[in-house]
This record gives sequence, C-alpha cells and structure tokens, in this order.
Amino acid sequence: MSDVSRETLNDEPQFETATDVINRIFSSTSKDSASVGASIADEKNRLENLAHENFARPARTRYLAVANQKGGVGKTTSSVNLAAAFAEAGMNVLVLDMDPQGNASTALGAEHGADTLSLYDVIEGRAQISEAIQVCPDFDNLDVVPSTIDLSGAELEIAGLDNRVYLLRDQLQKFIAESEKHYDYVIIDCPPSLGLLVLNSLCAVHEVIIPIQAEYYALEGLGQLLRTIQLVQKSMNRQLVISAIVITMYDRRTLLSQEVYQEVEQHYASLLLKTTIPRAVRISEAPSFAQSVIAYDSRGAGAIAYREAALEINKKSNNIFKLLDRLKKEQ
Repeated sequence: MSDVSRETLNDEPQFETATDVINRIFSSTSKDSASVGASIADEKNRLENLAHENFARPARTRYLAVANQKGGVGKTTSSVNLAAAFAEAGMNVLVLDMDPQGNASTALGAEHGADTLSLYDVIEGRAQISEAIQVCPDFDNLDVVPSTIDLSGAELEIAGLDNRVYLLRDQLQKFIAESEKHYDYVIIDCPPSLGLLVLNSLCAVHEVIIPIQAEYYALEGLGQLLRTIQLVQKSMNRQLVISAIVITMYDRRTLLSQEVYQEVEQHYASLLLKTTIPRAVRISEAPSFAQSVIAYDSRGAGAIAYREAALEINKKSNNIFKLLDRLKKEQ
C-alpha cells in the first residue's frame, strides 16, 4: 500500500463536515425544535460561505487527475464541481477534458462541436493548449480545454509513438511555462478506462483523486486502478501520489452507504475525505443546463458538499508539496 498512496498526510488540520455539524448541534443544543432549527440554519449559512473563507492559495500549482476506470461513479461530476468550487473561492483553475464523451465540457459550458479545437488536436500536435482553451461562462477564472468525440480515436493513432504516454504532459508543461496566468489547480477529467488517455493523464499530474460510488460494485475495480497507478509510479511518473478518495452518491439513510464508507476507511483512512457527496437530484440536473451544481444550485446540499470536499483537498496542499519534494529528492 505504501508504494501506491505514499501515506504521509497524518498531520493535516482537523476538518468538520456538514454531518459532524448536525451531530454536534443535536448533542449540544436543547431539544426545542426551534432552537435546533435556528442552529442548523446558522451552520448552513456558514457552510454556504465556505467559498469565501478558509481556502488558502497553494504555494504552487497542484496538478490533479480525477480517475476511476469504472463508469457512473461521479468522476466527471467531481472534476467539474471541484473545479467550480476552487474557482468560486478565487483560485485560477484549468480543466482538461480527457474523456471523449465531453461531459465535463458540457457541464462547464464549453463549446465542443466537431469543428472545435480540442484536447484531441493538442495531443495530436495540431494545436497548442492556448489555442484550444475556453473560459467557463459562470467563472471567468475557470478555463477549459474541451473534448470532442474525435478523442476516442486518439489511442490508436498515438499507440506507435515512442513518447505516447507523455504527449499531454509535454503540451501542458509548455503551456504552463509560457502562460501569463498562474493556475492554482489543473484538473484532468479522465475517461472510464485504463488506456493510453488515462496513462497520459497520470503522467501529466502529481496527484490522483479517486471517486467511489457508495455501492459494493464500485469497490470491485479499485484494486485494478491502484495496480495501474502503482505501475505508473514505478515506471512512468515517480512523482505521482493518490491524494484523496471521495465517496459519491452517498445516502446516509442506508446501511449500505455507511458500510461502503467504513470499508474504504478501514484500508485507506489517510486518503479518504471526511466529506461525502450526497445522492442529489440537483447534482444530476446541473449538466443539462450546461452548469456545475455550484453555479446551478449554490445553496443546495450538493453544492455545499463539493465546497466542503474542495476545502478539504485544499487543506492538504502543504503536506502534498512536502511529500512531492521528498519523492523528487529520492529520484
């Protein structure tokens, strides 16, 4: 396990989630319903304002890939809404949509038609990231490099190249070095596979965030994903760590969701976010309006949860940088 997670994040600051808040209120206030309701309302207002409090700008750019080879686990939803939460908090964010389905592009309001310059053109060397970049309509500090369906053929087209797993890394490093804008977060939304597109993504970043649906089937593919990450760590990208696992589609009313959380916590306690993402209609609705849930329903449970998750990830920055610096010295 140490080769995969490189766990040294035990000195992170304590983090109180919405669930902790509710439990604390019920244990510390009177049983008067009006009193409890007022306390919950106050805490909800505080949580809604997380975007404007507590976030600290990372000392340098954090490069994150959101990956899971299993589809339908909230990978793209997490990519989009974490990016939006960081942007809402004032960070400069760049999202690279590496999934040929283009769902992240849709949710962030980016054009990704057949004639649009996209990440496919970037990987193939026909365009620079600076030429394909678009600005999210909801946040002017959130930039997007969209995906098109053409990207689905890229794996076959680049398979014979010697540097086939480093194409995205090289383009991204060139863009960041030349960009006048400093990005606090670069987030890559990976496709639901373990092919060359995912390997390109893992070789272009320093951190992996793994979303896991609160169902037992979602746990079955975790071992294969961890083996793939371990392979990349050993042979392609020595500076790669798993920085967070987030449980999505969590329903606190069901025993199953609680058991899945406990199972993951038992094996990956230092990686698992305390924040869980609820199963919420508004989270699913938001992309149909070409928006993140942060923009679409900013006061809803889904938006609050993703703000909490983003803040929890943000608080890991110093420890992540210490770990990456140590790994760099060991190379």
